[in-house]
Amino acid sequence: MPLALAARRERSAPSDGATVRQRYRERVSSVANVIDVTDATFQKDVLDRSKTTPVVVDLWATWCGPCKTLGPILEKVVGATGGKVVLAKIDVDKNPGVARAFQVQSIPAVYALKDGQVVDGFMGALPEHAVKEFVGKLAPGAAVVDVATLLAQGDEASLREALKMEPTNEEVVLALAVMLLSRNDVTDALEILQRVPQTPKVAMLVDRAKAMFVPEDNYATQLDALLPLVKNDEEARKRFLEILETMGPGDPRTATYRRKMTGMLFA
Repeated sequence: MPLALAARRERSAPSDGATVRQRYRERVSSVANVIDVTDATFQKDVLDRSKTTPVVVDLWATWCGPCKTLGPILEKVVGATGGKVVLAKIDVDKNPGVARAFQVQSIPAVYALKDGQVVDGFMGALPEHAVKEFVGKLAPGAAVVDVATLLAQGDEASLREALKMEPTNEEVVLALAVMLLSRNDVTDALEILQRVPQTPKVAMLVDRAKAMFVPEDNYATQLDALLPLVKNDEEARKRFLEILETMGPGDPRTATYRRKMTGMLFA
């Protein structure tokens, strides 16, 4: 959104901007290598500091929705560098001089500075893995960690981290599910496989997992006894649902018994 238009919108509508700014400042000050920068401190806190430590400049405003998404991601990723990179937060409404210097047309706008010079930048709210790559290029000795790298590493910790970054990445889901099935963690594998569409590869692995599933409980017996009662007996219905919750979405019986309960309720 152009800055001038957004500023007019802010002036024309009621706002608790002062409160938002105060909360934002309090949150920023609680992060060790995140600083709140103004027009007056820009030279010292950004340009001079970038001669010894890379500085990421985040240009934001209280009315900017994407800024609220990107800000915490930047703070988390920069904070994880342990001081190798500094994050400078600049409210463009309160510091128009910096906004003019960067010739900013829309926000969020992020710039990386080294030795007093801009070396990289982007506009808009990027996902966390892209921010990690952006910051990783600045941190001395920092490795760029992305889904492809984690997938290539292939260990469980790497695959679970990749799954956090891209929860619906089929390649990651399949790799992790295969690993889990290799040690008979059938329930966990089925739960993870449910995160992606049932492509032929996924369906084949789901069938394999279901074939391996051997329950070590008597939940099916309990559910079969409760099923005829769920329509008219509230306690029976509550117990039925509690058992399904305990079994969890990774138990292949769960979906079957949920369908049976629905059929009984609406019969």
